[in-house]
Amino acid sequence: MKESPNNPPLYAGHRERLRSRFRETGIQGLQDYEALELLLTYALPRKDTKPIAKTLLNRFGSLRGVFDAAPQELMTIDGVGEAVAHYIKLIKGIFDSLLKEQIARRPVFHSPERVIEYLRFSMGGNKDEQFRILLLDNQNRLIKEVLISEGTVDQAHVYPRRILETTLQYKASGLILVHNHPGGKAQPSKADITLTEKIREVSNTLNIRLLDHLIVTTDSYFSFNKEGLL
Repeated sequence: MKESPNNPPLYAGHRERLRSRFRETGIQGLQDYEALELLLTYALPRKDTKPIAKTLLNRFGSLRGVFDAAPQELMTIDGVGEAVAHYIKLIKGIFDSLLKEQIARRPVFHSPERVIEYLRFSMGGNKDEQFRILLLDNQNRLIKEVLISEGTVDQAHVYPRRILETTLQYKASGLILVHNHPGGKAQPSKADITLTEKIREVSNTLNIRLLDHLIVTTDSYFSFNKEGLL
C-alpha cells in the first residue's frame, strides 16, 4: 500500500516513540540497536531502519565494530548504500574530533584513561598497524598528535630519528609513544621493547621526557610505564 499523510508506514509510530524516549532519557534509555536505528532514520527517512540496525550489529559485533568498519564492508549489508556508509563514517569522524578536543584541554599524562579512551576508538579497530606520537608541553598538555608510520598487519616501519626530529620541531618537552596491535593482544614484542629503549636513550640526551609507550587494541591496552619498562 502506498504511503500518504493519511496512511503512514507501519514503522512511523515506532520511530516517533523512539525519538520521544531519546528526548526524555537520552542515549542511556536506548539499547544499542535502538540507538543505531534512530541514527539511521536521519539518513534513511523513508525506510524501516530497525532490521538494518540489527543486521549491522550482528555482522560487526558491537556499535564500535559498526563505526570501525570500512565503507565497503558496511555496504555489504542490505539497505546500506554509499551515502549511508559515509554518513556512519562521518559520525565516527566527528566523535573522534570531540574526544581529541577533550584530551587537548586536559593534562594528558595525569589523565591516561582519557587518552586510552580516545586511542581505542580511533586506533583500536584499524586493520593496519599504526605508530603515533603524542607531543606534550612542560605541563603535560597535548601539543600535537602525529602519525609516524602505517604498516601492514605484521609490521609498521618506525624510525627513531624521525620521532625525535618531530618532537624537536614542535618544541615538545614530553613524548608518549602509541601504536595499535590489530591482532588484538596488547602485549609488547621484542621489537617494541628494543625500539622503546632506543628512543629513551636518545630522548634523555635531548632532555625530552619519554613518559610512556602505549599499545592499544579495541578493548585493552599495555603501558610500558605501569609495567616498569621505562
